[in-house]
Amino acid sequence: MRTNLDTLATALYVTVDDLLIDSPHLAPWRPRVGIEPRISDAELVTLAVMQALLGFTSEARWLRYGRAHLRHLFPYLPQQPGYNKRLRRLGATIAQLVGVLARDTSMWTDDVWVADSTPVECARSRETARRSDLAGWAEYGYCASHSRFFWGLRLHLLCTLHGLPVGFALTGAKADERQTLLGMLDADPELTGPGRAGQIVIADKNYYGREFETTLTDAGVDLLRPARKGEPQRAGTEFFKPLRQVIESINDTLKGQLDLEQHGGHTPAGVWVRVTQRILALTAAIWHNDHTGQATKRSLLAYDH
Repeated sequence: MRTNLDTLATALYVTVDDLLIDSPHLAPWRPRVGIEPRISDAELVTLAVMQALLGFTSEARWLRYGRAHLRHLFPYLPQQPGYNKRLRRLGATIAQLVGVLARDTSMWTDDVWVADSTPVECARSRETARRSDLAGWAEYGYCASHSRFFWGLRLHLLCTLHGLPVGFALTGAKADERQTLLGMLDADPELTGPGRAGQIVIADKNYYGREFETTLTDAGVDLLRPARKGEPQRAGTEFFKPLRQVIESINDTLKGQLDLEQHGGHTPAGVWVRVTQRILALTAAIWHNDHTGQATKRSLLAYDH
């Protein structure tokens, strides 16, 4: 009997395989002459999404599980070093697939987004932080939600109210959230195109500033945020509190169900691919729920066992 996860995996594999055939430039470069890999890029992406959905933070344990339970989907599975190397090379491909799947949903045209950032801790001890390959990108920052300092990065998300990521960025812990949001909008012209006039973005008090808001307005984006101390009451405040909790719920899905904080990456490429792996898993679940007519688009319960 085929499980819901098997169904999602099959649909995702077919979609990714067709995409990489039609757009080979999206796949990592591979020499024309050489040994053909025994597991395709589409299979590897599908395997990575299943790993995130099933909550395996250890690649070695995941591959052992796969050999015992997933042979009907993957006749060949690489060893852990090969899986890790191939996955890191697919980092850019995985990031682009997030946008491809998002555009293939009914939520892509939603006119309300939520924006926020959440810590991605990369080390605890001072010695580890000093010697880490992430030094220079990762840095010390402060998490107001948990009233603590941390050493690592920040994941910036721009999502629909259903939790569908329409933009994301991974930056140092002290990066300006406003500039990062503008960078995400600049990176994808479709987010601020002619059909997006009047787009609403709900954010917290950190997304402020006359120049910042003017830039958003010029791009056709209306910002909804609470008033800062000393500011007059802002329009839309009555809608802010209930909708603002959506982004906290999305962050909780990434951290509580997809183990974002247990990414285990030790290099920039390793952290990047493990974070994007989880964002793609969330996007793939929403994409599949949307296509199969599920009422709760962000539910992962059908795929975590």
